[in-house]
Amino acid sequence: MPWLRYLLYFIAITFVSWALTQMELASPGSLKLHVLLSEADRFGTSEYSPVEIIQAIILGLCGAVMWWVARHCPSQQAIAIPFGGMALAFLVRELDYFLDSFFADNLWQILIVIIGALVIVHVVRNRKRLKIALARIWPSPGLTLLFAGAVILFAFVRFVGHEPLWMSILGDDYRRIVKLAVEEFIELMGYFLWMIGSIEYAFQARAIAVAEPQPAARRRRVKRRHDTEGRF
Repeated sequence: MPWLRYLLYFIAITFVSWALTQMELASPGSLKLHVLLSEADRFGTSEYSPVEIIQAIILGLCGAVMWWVARHCPSQQAIAIPFGGMALAFLVRELDYFLDSFFADNLWQILIVIIGALVIVHVVRNRKRLKIALARIWPSPGLTLLFAGAVILFAFVRFVGHEPLWMSILGDDYRRIVKLAVEEFIELMGYFLWMIGSIEYAFQARAIAVAEPQPAARRRRVKRRHDTEGRF
């Protein structure tokens, strides 16, 4: 029942958005979008913010969904693995502060390069399977929502969350927390779209797997074997 799922998406996103706004209104500063860790810290961090924590949870969920698709829907594995890799790369990027602070400086950059290289190699080596998988599932509401989320995360938020833009708009009244709040909430919107897109893609991939449980090559072999046996 797709309409029921979309109603649940609406309720869940509305509730999370309401809870975050009410939290800040009830206790100003509770969203922790600009935390100064020391007197010498000029920039602060938003890594302890509930908004960032929710983003990390959503990315973990998206990665788990894509892992499930890759494991249980072989015909969509060529698509699910790259999207799962992208979710993992985004998760590493969201955890950059903790990786730098508790493990090694710039570790997150190294991890993203490794993940990105593996994804690129997978896509190049499985480009034919990728085309077949896209042909089987397109048009796809899930992939459309994933694309919309990617547009927000890769393009829109990079320009709208650009610090010089807000310095120009606010002038002498500029405060970094304004820029951070806008940027983080826009990113959260993009991640919401990714979450919905991942779940819808998984439903569609599962439907394809149930309808065509065997690879095409195997079905053809079975058919040829059956035809050969029928001649005698």
